[in-house]
Amino acid sequence: MKIENIPADIKSKSLKEARDEIDVILAKLESKNLEFNTIDIEYKRLILLNKHVENLFKIKSKNLSNEKNEKADD
Repeated sequence: MKIENIPADIKSKSLKEARDEIDVILAKLESKNLEFNTIDIEYKRLILLNKHVENLFKIKSKNLSNEKNEKADD
C-alpha cells in the first residue's frame, strides 16, 4: 500500500496518536460483539494505521542514518 492511499486524517497522526487508535481498534475487535460490517471497517482502518506507523519508522530510521553519516563525515 502506497503512502498516497493513506487518508489524510491518518497521515496527520503522530506515532503516539496512531498507536493509541490501534489499541482502541484492537480492543473493539477482541470484544467479539461487533457486526461483520463493523469488523471489516475497523480492520481496514487498523491496516492503514499500521502502514502509517511503518512509514513513520522508515522516515525516522532514514533521518537517523543520515545524521550518523553526517557525523562520520565531520
